[in-house]
Amino acid sequence: MALIASLRGLSVVHDGRTVLGPLDFDVESSSRWIVLGPNGSGKTSLVRALSLQTHPSTGTVEVLGERWGHTDVRELRKRIGLASAALREQLRPQLRAVDVVVTAKNAALEPWWHRYDDADYAHAVGCLDQLGMGGFAERQIETLSSGEQQRVLLARTLMTEPGLVILDEPASGLDLTGREQLVTALSGLARSTDSTPMVLVTHHPDEIPPGFNQLLLLREGMPVYSGPLEEGMQDDLLSATFGLALKVERRRDRYLAFAS
Repeated sequence: MALIASLRGLSVVHDGRTVLGPLDFDVESSSRWIVLGPNGSGKTSLVRALSLQTHPSTGTVEVLGERWGHTDVRELRKRIGLASAALREQLRPQLRAVDVVVTAKNAALEPWWHRYDDADYAHAVGCLDQLGMGGFAERQIETLSSGEQQRVLLARTLMTEPGLVILDEPASGLDLTGREQLVTALSGLARSTDSTPMVLVTHHPDEIPPGFNQLLLLREGMPVYSGPLEEGMQDDLLSATFGLALKVERRRDRYLAFAS
């Protein structure tokens, strides 16, 4: 299995306080990671370091065979697919869904910043098709439900055929229908034989899509557990992670957690 990303001795310090780490974290070609933890556990700091947005205070970050600090980070970022609620909020509401996707080619937010040809748009529609959104290509993003918008953003992560996809709380703000549609779409991607390695960040066990296979539990910036998903989704480990006595249940390849 190829090593896609490797973080070694990574820590992030804000205002003199360590908010993440020290942490070692590897993403392999077969990895479909879930990063789970409460607010303030360091999940966002991990995403920002892994997506090359914030340089760590200590340690090294290697992604797709290149080490941060020894490569053109602007070019390397183009090989990473990133979707987040924050990105959704930056989109101009009148953009067509296909424009949201095609602009990922240049890590842009507006189609008029660069030129795109027919092949680019055909590829963008193909990415939308993978998420069941091909029929919405000409729709303005403001006319789509929040769940549909999030699937458009997922399609955007596929536009550049990235080596790594990072999903930062993709179900944030979605209603039940939108969340379940998103989980189904992500499960399909994760189970695909040619799926890109993925890291999905959440603080809700019921948002974990079937097909993800690795789990990192974080609390106050430190790992509680790192390893196979099934072995980590246990009462004691989740209780330690969230600081609350929890009972974990698995139903039809989905997880639920509630106070015991």
